Amino acid sequence: MLLNILTLKSLRVCCLSLLCAAPFASAIELPLPPPGDDVVGEVQVIQARYEDTFADLGKAHDLGYLEMVAANPGVDAWLPGAGTEIILPTRYILPPGPREGVVINLAEYRLYYYPKDRPVVYTYPLGIGREGWDSPISNTSITVKTPNPGWTPPQSILREAAEAGEYLPAYVPPGPNNPLGPYKLTLGLPGYLIHGSNKKFGIGMRVSHGCFRMLNHNVLELADLVPVGTKVRIINEPYKFGFEQGRLYLEAHEPLSDDGEMSIVDKHAAVVNVLLKRDDIEGSHLLDWQRVREIVAAEVGMPLPIADPVEATQSNVVLVQ
Repeated sequence: MLLNILTLKSLRVCCLSLLCAAPFASAIELPLPPPGDDVVGEVQVIQARYEDTFADLGKAHDLGYLEMVAANPGVDAWLPGAGTEIILPTRYILPPGPREGVVINLAEYRLYYYPKDRPVVYTYPLGIGREGWDSPISNTSITVKTPNPGWTPPQSILREAAEAGEYLPAYVPPGPNNPLGPYKLTLGLPGYLIHGSNKKFGIGMRVSHGCFRMLNHNVLELADLVPVGTKVRIINEPYKFGFEQGRLYLEAHEPLSDDGEMSIVDKHAAVVNVLLKRDDIEGSHLLDWQRVREIVAAEVGMPLPIADPVEATQSNVVLVQ
């Protein structure tokens, strides 16, 4: 059965706690896993209050809107209902590549920061570029940090607003109406920023003109943590593989596309291509392809096991070739 492995009952096995919704949490700060492991955090389950929405719960727990929707299929995002159990997807496979500086994974609408002086990772939800204004895939750095920024809309945005019959001033001063929020971090890519927002919704969605929006309390925390010169690596990886204590996990997100939804065949091909790049997986694990297909189809955005070490035995498995 497609979602058999993704039920609330199975997720409770790895839950950290049963909580009630709370005011703003501090940043999600997680200890780095031991060498050879890639999975951090724990899934949590809370009970919604009558007035809760996914947007409110995401803001309180440093989660984006779409990742809340993906982790809770079948639950009304705007009226979950008092007492409804809500999964908080606060368990992650760390992005591939060096664990240094800032890493932004567009496909999961999430930023990771690895400080140099401590074996921890901080992670925050992001709003990214909408269709037609894609956020870039690049290697860059933070060049300037600016508290209470003003905003001078570029000509492209002024032109778009005018074509839509809207008026934008040539300059917006700092304050509650400023779309950059209380802080901006300028990137080495001309025209691109990491910044706060004056909008209630949009974090964890494709909403911006290419910049990276953060919850205001998150951007203030990040600004305190990252020095100017910090490396920023921007990737787009909807399928992440990682190990925990010798067991192999897959985390699947909906791929970003401006051309409509990818076919399931294309998604499976993308997963295989990611696997082929992993020398540490080939031949070392028995891979349950049925489970892989289920996880790719469900796209719940949380790490789920797909293989045990070769000494373990299970049905419906094949060696990764």
